[in-house]
Amino acid sequence: MKRDAQPDAAEKGADEGDKEEKADRKQRGIQSVEVGGRLLDALARQRGPLALSALADAAQLSTAQAHTYLVSLTRLGLVKRDALTGNYEPGPLSLRLGLLQLEQQPAYRVAVPHVVALAESIGASVAMCVAGPQGPTIVRYERGGFALHVNLHVGTVMSLSATATGRVFRAFDDPRRVAAMLAHQDDAAPPGSDLEARLAEIRARGIERSVDAPSPGISSMSVPVFDGAQRMQLALTAIGSSGSIDVGWDGPVANALLATARTVTDLL
Repeated sequence: MKRDAQPDAAEKGADEGDKEEKADRKQRGIQSVEVGGRLLDALARQRGPLALSALADAAQLSTAQAHTYLVSLTRLGLVKRDALTGNYEPGPLSLRLGLLQLEQQPAYRVAVPHVVALAESIGASVAMCVAGPQGPTIVRYERGGFALHVNLHVGTVMSLSATATGRVFRAFDDPRRVAAMLAHQDDAAPPGSDLEARLAEIRARGIERSVDAPSPGISSMSVPVFDGAQRMQLALTAIGSSGSIDVGWDGPVANALLATARTVTDLL
């Protein structure tokens, strides 16, 4: 009886090698794009503006090579160069991509409709902020009430000491993340202030306010939003002119903020 021929180990090895080679050919990318990605990754890891030489070193490229790639990345909006310092930092397209990724996160998706409803109900603007590389960053801004003379928009970074939003992050967010944000802010507590005592009060109240600060004539109230594991996910901040927004601890704005934060937390 004739036996069917069986492939030997060498033939099997050759077949596997062919498959791997074909898979590698299908996945082969463009090296120049990957090199550009190293520069973007270096910016993200350093979490702050970098000079050309420092950025080249971080990406393990020569200065000349890094400059060539940065010209193209700047044209695309993935990187921008400060006209005064010459340092490079993430550009507007990077911000839009980051916001797009954020919009896919459960906390953002859950909170958005409630933020819109909150702004309408209290007649004041409401900012949704998350922890960003430079500090608490506005990722959604619903305008309400009277026009404000401050330039707040998506991408605005809030002071960790001078704003109600920032102090809420200092009181409730992960200390390591707060420390990383503080490293990128020239943001000491006001002279003579007992910051730790104030943070303890914020934790006890669950809400913080700023009156005529950091901009005269503008006041705000801010609350944290947590997930099911009690990790802070974002802050909701109501902002209005000092003459039009009630910043009483038991006032309608405070109660509406706290109720919205509880609703979003429960949904998370």
